[in-house]
Amino acid sequence: MANKLYPDAAAALDGLLRDGLLIACGGFGLCGIPERLLDAVLQSGVKDLTFASNNAGIDNEGIGKLLRSRQVKKMIASYVGENKEFERQYLAGELEVEFSPQGTLAERMRSGGAGIPGFYTKTGVGTLVAEGKEVKSFGGQDYILEQGIFADLALVKAWKADETGNVVFRKTARNFNVPAATCGKVCVVEVEEVVPAGSLDPDAIHLPAVYVQRMIVGAPYDKKIEFLTTRNTDVG
Repeated sequence: MANKLYPDAAAALDGLLRDGLLIACGGFGLCGIPERLLDAVLQSGVKDLTFASNNAGIDNEGIGKLLRSRQVKKMIASYVGENKEFERQYLAGELEVEFSPQGTLAERMRSGGAGIPGFYTKTGVGTLVAEGKEVKSFGGQDYILEQGIFADLALVKAWKADETGNVVFRKTARNFNVPAATCGKVCVVEVEEVVPAGSLDPDAIHLPAVYVQRMIVGAPYDKKIEFLTTRNTDVG
């Protein structure tokens, strides 16, 4: 069995990066983003990248760093609001954006991972989302054709993995990480901890090892907060 564990993010991405890649990236805001791997992409200097991800994190975090360095040509995403640079580049015509409803985007990734080239959905019918897409009627109701996402590379953040690459995500960090992982030709996962093979409950595995080609341990991580709200507790 080949060793899937690499010493660091740069080593794990060696030979995989080139200009013009379509990269599927897990995460939702700052939850479950593969920050070590994205930093390695930043340092590599590759450009004209297309990212399929729910959003681009926040300013200067995760994909946000790659937006600031102008390495991203296009975003396939469902949400812009928390990243002002993302918003600015889009409104200025500097960044191509393909908006996809959140559930549709997740299903497009899942479909790619399952080898399904397209599917019909009611979501977006009669809106801008439907422009240029095939419309078909089922049971007297219109559906639009959405295409599966087949990425060149998947970047994923997880909680634990065993030595063979079976992966467990923690709570909401599962978000887009599982469908993103499955739709990439090559999947690289950063984890907080690697445990011996056989020590994970088979029923608790969220991503089987067959989907994982390379891994790194990214810990320790800083706990980043998107919105920090405080109140004055001084009652005097």
